[in-house]
Amino acid sequence: MKQPLQELLIGAFERLRSQGSVPPDLALDIHLERTRDRQHGDFATNVALTLTRPLKRKPREIADMIIAALPDSGYVTKVEVAGPGFINFFLSPAAYVEQVKQVLASGEAYGRSDLGAGRRVQVEFVSANPTGPLHVGHGRGAAYGAAVADLLAAAGFQVHREYYVNDAGRQMDILATSVWLRYLEMFGEKIRFPSAGYKSENYIFDIAGALYKERGDALRHTAAAVTADLPPDGAADDSGDKEAHIDALIMRAKQLLGEQPYRLVFDRALDSILADIRADLEEFGVVYEEWFSERSLVESGAVERAIQRLRDSGHLYEKDAAWWFRSTDFGDEKDRVVVRENGQSTYFASDIAYHMDKLERGFDRVIDVWGADHHGYVPRVKAALAAIGDDPGRLDVLLVQFAILYRGGQRVQMSTRSGEFVTLRELRNEVGNDAARFFYVMRKCEQHMDFDLDLAKSQSNDNPVYYVQYAHARICSVLRQMHDKVYTLDESLGLEQLTLLQEAHEQDLMVALARFPETIEAAALVHEPHQIAYYLRELATAFHTYYNAHQFLVDDARLRNARLCLIVATRQVIQNGLGLLGVSAPEAM
Repeated sequence: MKQPLQELLIGAFERLRSQGSVPPDLALDIHLERTRDRQHGDFATNVALTLTRPLKRKPREIADMIIAALPDSGYVTKVEVAGPGFINFFLSPAAYVEQVKQVLASGEAYGRSDLGAGRRVQVEFVSANPTGPLHVGHGRGAAYGAAVADLLAAAGFQVHREYYVNDAGRQMDILATSVWLRYLEMFGEKIRFPSAGYKSENYIFDIAGALYKERGDALRHTAAAVTADLPPDGAADDSGDKEAHIDALIMRAKQLLGEQPYRLVFDRALDSILADIRADLEEFGVVYEEWFSERSLVESGAVERAIQRLRDSGHLYEKDAAWWFRSTDFGDEKDRVVVRENGQSTYFASDIAYHMDKLERGFDRVIDVWGADHHGYVPRVKAALAAIGDDPGRLDVLLVQFAILYRGGQRVQMSTRSGEFVTLRELRNEVGNDAARFFYVMRKCEQHMDFDLDLAKSQSNDNPVYYVQYAHARICSVLRQMHDKVYTLDESLGLEQLTLLQEAHEQDLMVALARFPETIEAAALVHEPHQIAYYLRELATAFHTYYNAHQFLVDDARLRNARLCLIVATRQVIQNGLGLLGVSAPEAM
């Protein structure tokens, strides 16, 4: 609905320029917003206030001048000045009737726009370490990242969805060593499992069992050889260091196995868990254009190239045999190691190289969706980009708070290393994909979220996803009843008679439908899929209220078909909105 009003305002200024009332080079910045109260009109603009200084006139005088120059329009019944100089537009019923026609004509494309003009945007999200199944915390990042990407695509951006596979770091070595130790246990080797290892009795044993069946005892070493002279673990009964202990175990595994057998264990663990993650996400309706390997950055020389760019820029220095990025020059609290004293690059160095690679691929914008616990990492990455000469302004980092699960009013605890966690797959099996996807995006990403499992499973109006889906199913039910009564939908007749829809509930529903395209654009620009969730609840309320107050299958063919066109348009918008959130639109419930 904004576009016709913007065209009217542009037409007014063209007329004023031709009259000499405003300078020919006057810059315009037209913003239209819906009014909070329709008694004050449907849309308002502050353009008159923004022109006070260049025109050296009072804003209300400017507003009156603009209104007098507006071209005639069948979509506008009244225009008035409000407050210090706002221009309020009152739309005619014909304007909203036209939106119903547009919904039915556009179908699945209704609400989409070319706002992004094809600009390339990369959205990287989830990117959980492939050290175990995804848990419910990852699920929120998945639902949010996918919805942000789909909103941007709907707004006309060219979106590239990417998962960054952390397949070259210490956590993967801990995973590989944990699998190997469980493999050794299958031969009766008695080895105290490290407290810093991955203890899960499920996926770790499954991978170890597959190695046992495939390789037999080819990877076997005695417990004595594995544990000889290791530093103490740091568990409750000794005073050691658990991190030093697991690092020593990793080195022992590499020494005893040798490079190729160790790589076999490493890759078997990585491939198994990554395949599970990929399947889990696909079943959740989350797909990617690319799964990008951290290891490829090392093998391609990108990490070394990024380090060299830091060195060439003068922001790298050597201390205690390690190389440090002088991030304090960019406001960081301390400098950061990029190359350890043993010559190994750090995870941070890989991250610098990864973001360097993203920008080199030509994306206009790069969006990272990270867990809120990474908030301190954001300025560090941006500082590194600035140090190597890239534009950190092209990077947006969206921080997602983990969801907190409640079942029966009790908080569900989870911990990845201990193996005591609720997986995303378990959540999906319990509440279903639709409830999970919808609930995950009902809040701003930076807000804490309490996920009520009992509510998500309930078939009540208090369950928001059920409430919205039920509106869609109700409309489908009306259409089935139409066929049972041997009526047919005459869309042409219905569209011709939309002006018969004068009831307040009908007017409210048409206004709600017209808001959908602008809601998509607003949600896409600020990365807030919860705006779509709120919109759908409001649209569902408008429909349910209409449904409860009026009959659709009336004897009058003109009114019947007009009402059917309205609810079919409503069904389409609900379907389009749910689709942006990765939620289905069932025809029966």
